[in-house]
Amino acid sequence: MSEKIKCLIIGSGPAGYTAAIYASRAGLHPVMYQGGQPGGQLTTTTEVDNFPGYPNGIDGPAMMVDLENQAKRFGTDVRYGMATKVDFSVSPKKVWIDDTTEIEADAVIIATGASAKWLGLEGETKFNGLGVSACAVCDGFFYRNQTVAVVGAGDTAAEEASYLANLCTKVHLIVRRGEMRASLIMQERVKNNPKIEIHWNSETEEILGDANGVTGIRIVNNVTKEKEEIALTGFFVAIGHQPNTSIFKGTLEMDAQEYLITEKGSSRTSIEGVFACGDVQDTIYRQAVTAAGSGCMAALDAERWLAANNLH
Repeated sequence: MSEKIKCLIIGSGPAGYTAAIYASRAGLHPVMYQGGQPGGQLTTTTEVDNFPGYPNGIDGPAMMVDLENQAKRFGTDVRYGMATKVDFSVSPKKVWIDDTTEIEADAVIIATGASAKWLGLEGETKFNGLGVSACAVCDGFFYRNQTVAVVGAGDTAAEEASYLANLCTKVHLIVRRGEMRASLIMQERVKNNPKIEIHWNSETEEILGDANGVTGIRIVNNVTKEKEEIALTGFFVAIGHQPNTSIFKGTLEMDAQEYLITEKGSSRTSIEGVFACGDVQDTIYRQAVTAAGSGCMAALDAERWLAANNLH
């Protein structure tokens, strides 16, 4: 099967849906394939309190349904399916969906996002949204005046521990080795914060909890083999994210962490007519609202590129 379209959006979430809204209103008749996790990472979030326009907060999956319905209202063709192969060396670009459907598109907007890296503990799945999180900025507000833990040793972990220390009574920072990978200034910030207790050479053995959510963790010192249980209500994993860019390797320019590189101040990638938005190209902010903003940029860039090339 083969189909020719003007604008293809790969992936959903705030970036993809916002791109779809703008592209639809610009008359690009976009087709969106939602990917393996329709709605993106926010579908695993129970409550979103920091997205403008929702004064009482909103459930993450419900917010994604709102965005999807808004995109459909303006004519976006939203479809289930995952991009499995691309050929951007030709014009129009070729993208294969589920290894069966071939799409030819004049412009392609990539909004495949990134996935949080996890420790692989059973409790991460069991208590996701019930005390387990991979984003302190997103969820820290719900743990004000409580005790939490952060796992990680890089800048992200140090930043999240410092952020949480402004909200929480106590922050336990679990560091696997006897040193941190974070920059020296971030290390000093963590070490000098009286609310942060660093557990060196330590790993989380189990996340403890009940029907209401996380109640604590059990850690083990990988040098002395001693175990310790810590009572807390929030467990934040800050060991990094993996951008969903595997099908673009060897095709689009990426950085060392495999995030897509976009031209400064735009969504343009290393190939003409291919644009990227959201967490797939954002190594810094990774917020729903910044993803949505970059989705707007991608649609505007795509519309202007198509017009400049007499394709719109």
